[in-house]
Amino acid sequence: MTEKALRLGTRRSKLAMAQSGQVADAVSQVTGRPVELVEITTYGDVSREHLAQIGGTGVFVAALREALARGEVDFAVHSLKDLPTTQPDELVVAAIPVREDPRDVIIARDALKLTDLPRGARIGTGSPRRMAQLNAYARTHGLDIETVPIRGNVDTRIGYVTKGDLDAVVLAAAGLNRVGRSDEVTDFLSVDTVLPAPGQGALAVETTADNADLIAELAQLDDPLTRAAVTAERSLLAALEAGCSAPVGALADLLTDGQSVKEMRLRGVVGTTDGSTLVQLSTTGPVPETHEAATALGRELATEMLAQGAAGLMGERAL
Repeated sequence: MTEKALRLGTRRSKLAMAQSGQVADAVSQVTGRPVELVEITTYGDVSREHLAQIGGTGVFVAALREALARGEVDFAVHSLKDLPTTQPDELVVAAIPVREDPRDVIIARDALKLTDLPRGARIGTGSPRRMAQLNAYARTHGLDIETVPIRGNVDTRIGYVTKGDLDAVVLAAAGLNRVGRSDEVTDFLSVDTVLPAPGQGALAVETTADNADLIAELAQLDDPLTRAAVTAERSLLAALEAGCSAPVGALADLLTDGQSVKEMRLRGVVGTTDGSTLVQLSTTGPVPETHEAATALGRELATEMLAQGAAGLMGERAL
């Protein structure tokens, strides 16, 4: 008799289905049980408003979490950057697998790179964080660009370029890698140019806190270094009291001596969307070995950023 299939709750988008499928395969391998995908529509998927208008925080997550709470699915897969920073007591992130490429990328007409775009080039993105940093970069490097707010899935966004509506769009490298479209990238944006969203490129595998057996099985997919990095990034976001749609970038990367990991560097940025003002700071320390240490790293950097005026750059504070 075959074991009952585990039910994995996922958003319906092509990207969500691709990343959930990859997690499903991995879970099947560690549990020996089949995994079936249960497609769930979230508010963020059906709303046509810009993320900054609908609040951003949790709009892609709430319906999945409700399905978990009702017992309709056994676990769910989220893009970590979509998860609110406060974790409900009844749910637990059992695994954060090895992170994909955290960088942002550009897909531009005529295979252009960012620095090759013509004067007045129109670049589409739905992210105030990307707008702030691209506009700041343009100001300091003599580029003349216009950032244009857009929504939509990967196909829709790339379509703006192929149809000639925009000169370029900005997307996450991880998403394009997961849907097999990384060959369309015309420029990888260095994290020195655009810091990614906190948790970008990482996935969160979430289940109910009372399901100890499944938590233990899913934990086999967890990557401790990825978890430490994204915990520090999300702690920075939480301490700034900023939601997923705020213009905050953060990246914790690991510094090695070629042989082993020695330290973790956490960088954070907050800016006005026109790029006129940025607060950008970093801190380096030992790799956090506990959740508390990783959280403290993010909180300390956020405190320094707030002291430099970060709070006034974020527009509406998250409630």
